[in-house]
Amino acid sequence: MKHRFLTGMVALLAGVALNHMGDKLLGVRLELFSGLSTFSFAWMVDIFIVPFIVGLVVSWIFGMGGKWLCYFPPLIVRSVSYAEILYVTGTPHGSTLNPMGWWGFYVILAMEAAGIGGIVGEVVIKNVYGRSSKAAQMDTQPAMEKES
Repeated sequence: MKHRFLTGMVALLAGVALNHMGDKLLGVRLELFSGLSTFSFAWMVDIFIVPFIVGLVVSWIFGMGGKWLCYFPPLIVRSVSYAEILYVTGTPHGSTLNPMGWWGFYVILAMEAAGIGGIVGEVVIKNVYGRSSKAAQMDTQPAMEKES
């Protein structure tokens, strides 16, 4: 198995696990609507901060290209959670399942937050715009060695 593929799978699984743990710790179900009380501080943290951290982690693990891979963990977690409510557990009393349009909007918000985290993660680890370790080695070599 190629090292890059394995690293991608590890980063993706770590992102999915971190996103799922964030959902469970906050106790928020983005797929359910139960009136205006749905939109709490924990809901906002779950839709913006948790995916941002997931994007950072995925980008940190994967390296260059992590900004593209970080979009998938929120999509996977949200899709599995929606399917679980729809087909397995059902909606709890007093709640309704969000229509696909609203659910899709929330998923896009979470994916964009993860994308921002992925970009910030790549910039922090300096694997973007040619600032990799190979470029750093080239900058530290004496000028005479570069010419030959």
